[in-house]
Amino acid sequence: MARLGSGIPLVGRGRELGVLRSALDRARGGLAGAVLIAGDAGIGKSRLLTELTELATAGGAQVLAGRCVDAGETGLPYLPFADALGRVPVAQLAQVRTRPALARLLPDVLAGDHPTDPPPARPDEDLGQLQLFDAVRGLLTELSARRCVVLALEDLHWADASTRHLLSFLLSRLHHQRLLVVATYRSDDLHRKHPLRPLLAEVLRLPTVERLDLAPLGPDAAEDFVRALSADTLDENDVREIARRSEGIPFFAEELVATHAVGRDLPATLSDVLLNRIERLPSLAQRVVRLASVAGRRVKHAKLRAVCELEDAALEEALREAVTHHVLVAGDGAEFYRFRHALLQEAVYADLLPGERVRIHAAYARLLANEQGVRGAAAELAYHSIESHDLPTALTASVRAAGDAASARAPAEALRHLEQALDLWSAVADPAACAGVQEVELLRKAAYYAGVSGQPERALAFVRAAVEMVDEDSDPEQAADLRRRAAQELLTVDGRFAEAEREIGQAWALVRAKSASASRAWVLAVKVRVDVIKGEDRAARGWAESALADAEQVGAAGAAADALTSLALLDQRQGDLEAACVRLAGARDRAAAAHAFVAEMRAWFQLAANRYEQGNVDAAIRLLREAVRRAEDTGMSWSNYGLELHGLLMTALFAAGEWEDSVALTRSGEALVPDVVSVRLLAHLLQVLVARGEFGPAAELLRKLRPARTRDLHVALIHGASGAEMALWRDRPKDAVGHVTDAIELLRESDGMELSLIRLAALGVAAHADLAARARRRRDTAGEQAAVVAGEASLEQAREIVRTVRPRTGVLGPEGHAWLARAEAETARLAGADDAVAWARTVELFAGFHRYHEALARWRWARALLAAGDRDTAQEQLRLAHTAAEHLRAVPLGDAVRGLARRARINLAGGNGAIGNPIGPREALDPLTPRERAVLRLVALGRTNRQIGGELFISEKTVSVHLSRVMAKLGASSRTEAVALAYDRGLLTGSP
Repeated sequence: MARLGSGIPLVGRGRELGVLRSALDRARGGLAGAVLIAGDAGIGKSRLLTELTELATAGGAQVLAGRCVDAGETGLPYLPFADALGRVPVAQLAQVRTRPALARLLPDVLAGDHPTDPPPARPDEDLGQLQLFDAVRGLLTELSARRCVVLALEDLHWADASTRHLLSFLLSRLHHQRLLVVATYRSDDLHRKHPLRPLLAEVLRLPTVERLDLAPLGPDAAEDFVRALSADTLDENDVREIARRSEGIPFFAEELVATHAVGRDLPATLSDVLLNRIERLPSLAQRVVRLASVAGRRVKHAKLRAVCELEDAALEEALREAVTHHVLVAGDGAEFYRFRHALLQEAVYADLLPGERVRIHAAYARLLANEQGVRGAAAELAYHSIESHDLPTALTASVRAAGDAASARAPAEALRHLEQALDLWSAVADPAACAGVQEVELLRKAAYYAGVSGQPERALAFVRAAVEMVDEDSDPEQAADLRRRAAQELLTVDGRFAEAEREIGQAWALVRAKSASASRAWVLAVKVRVDVIKGEDRAARGWAESALADAEQVGAAGAAADALTSLALLDQRQGDLEAACVRLAGARDRAAAAHAFVAEMRAWFQLAANRYEQGNVDAAIRLLREAVRRAEDTGMSWSNYGLELHGLLMTALFAAGEWEDSVALTRSGEALVPDVVSVRLLAHLLQVLVARGEFGPAAELLRKLRPARTRDLHVALIHGASGAEMALWRDRPKDAVGHVTDAIELLRESDGMELSLIRLAALGVAAHADLAARARRRRDTAGEQAAVVAGEASLEQAREIVRTVRPRTGVLGPEGHAWLARAEAETARLAGADDAVAWARTVELFAGFHRYHEALARWRWARALLAAGDRDTAQEQLRLAHTAAEHLRAVPLGDAVRGLARRARINLAGGNGAIGNPIGPREALDPLTPRERAVLRLVALGRTNRQIGGELFISEKTVSVHLSRVMAKLGASSRTEAVALAYDRGLLTGSP
């Protein structure tokens, strides 16, 4: 069950709370002031005020709080002031009793002290009102002489005239008291004739009064708020959906979270609150609002006018009422109206009677049927026709809407309309006549748009359904084209290469004996892709030339471009990289000219990958940025190669050290894409989180991504490597081995991912080296030998991959050589040594290609140099590694570098600065609790358990428990070894 918003930390209001803190600080210093907090109902005014009063109370201020109630102009005068002053403690009542005029506010407190006549019927017209006002001001001034006073008044939009006049008097006389007045009101309740408006216009001109407008929470803050409300029990899709529907209004979010399990219907309490606003409107305005709700969140004035059938004057008056009462908002510079909140529209729409709803939808549909060529009209017509049960019109409009979306480069929207049309197909008497196309054509288009929207499995389902409908004997070319498309989709799904090969084989059999055609050219082009993957280069080149010949003959520019891209890949394998680049650029331009966007994206990707794999990261990034922009312009962002472009760009940005750009790219698409795409984006984010030592979020992300590893092998690689690296930083080598082993098992039989195993193997060697070192400290000879054997096996695995796997470019690129060098360098650590030459080679290979791993290798090289006695070179390498770590904000690496420098008494700052660089404890890297560290520090001083217990005021048994935990965390077999390990890792400072 959702918690109330007051039960969680304040979210997304740092700036606003800062304004209130500043006002409170000024009041404490003797400069009185007022802050009027304005915002819509449910925006969080009361929550913010509560936060302020808690801060004020904690700081020693006196808080007097009162609230207005909705009793109309004639009821309960001065209620919030009476409520607030009634909270004056008994010890301060003497100050109240010296002011008899306060009997009007506090008759119970002053009963019998100063007999007075009954209060007049109209206190705001009483001649003694000034005495009352001055008494209130005097009391607050006197109270504030002792300590700061915060007068908190809520819901001023319900304030009676007397309260408004007293507030105006008080605010105009704020000077040097230690007094802060904070009041809240609903800005959406202030219609043009609202009585609070004149007061606000008057007091906001005063220099001591400021207004604080509360806007809805931003998207990120709204999601954080929903997570906090749900205690992290909702998955991310639900979090984003609730945050979106709430539009940043905390009360809306609370209600939606509280009833989330019920479904999408609005909670009854929320619906009642929203509809209460509608019920305040005149009946004619309510009718117009109901008509507007059927149009959606926004409605054009002309449409509403046509549907409501009212005279212009009557309609305008009804709309004026709806706008004045903040139900509708008039468009800026355009003739339309929109509901102030989307949930308000939902509540009104849900309150319509079934027959009423159908009748209004039909009216909108009749109006839209005459709007030909207007953007968005077809989609609206389809919606209103479905809701009014006119299914033939809905089918026609859905097909038209899909075409409009495709023209606007909106593939996901085109897919949605096509799926809607396919759902309607069997419910219409003559669907082909209504749609203007056959069902198989709709399936083919749906497959295409599913593919370019990042939904390959759905695309494949559509293609398979289309294949079942086509008679291969009567229409072999169409059947071949559909099977070719199935093969293309299968090639994008990991582990389904054999199916792709089978499909393209069947497609070729259908058109082999046919004359040249676009379908035949495409079948040949995809057949080339299959043979390239299989490594059958000679056959692939022959098929490519045939595909080009057919494509040139029939003008199939897309197929020609695709075949040219495959030929470029064959050129790369022969080592002719520049010729391949020239051919890829030509293929890209040719595809672009023909609007063959899928082929164009493939050429872009291969061209950028060519540069990246040669180690030219900067050139790759320039190409990739341009390619990603082009993908966005053409609606191909989340097609297979659009996703690959995003992934390669994030990889290149990570290598170049441009981590902020990589994270921004992840965040920009995370909430807008299908799950199959979002997991790939999140996997790239994982690398940055680990490298920066944000191990809590990284561990959660590892958990979330784990199920996706079998569906996307790129995710499997990043998941395994990042998990291993995090485990190594946290001194959990056994966990690192597990991550490496799992990832290798998934990738071992993959097509095209074999070279990534070199990276995993290198991390495996590093993990086994750490295990061997731990075993040596324990004098565990068998454990040490097992770790050494396993580490050597990992190295041999890396070497075997280099010997047997054929890279895309024909030769192993810089990244592969660098990771192999890392594996070789880690091997020396298996025996407890360090090879400075091997680490120097690793640095050389990573330099200029991968800034983070270059810096990490410099740290390792420095360790080896110190062991060899070369302090000068070690100092140089540590300074370079430290500079890189600081620039990247790579916390674990930076801590490791500083720890090594401190132990070696090396100055990282340069010049004559202090020796060493102390490091503070970090939760990310420090496994010890403060109590465990205190115990260990006393052990290092030679104290016994009894002495430690006496110094720390804990029992001897508790000391023993702490020591056992410390030894387990550090992998130590004795107290002495635990102390040595703690000093070695920088967990203890000072002399050992």
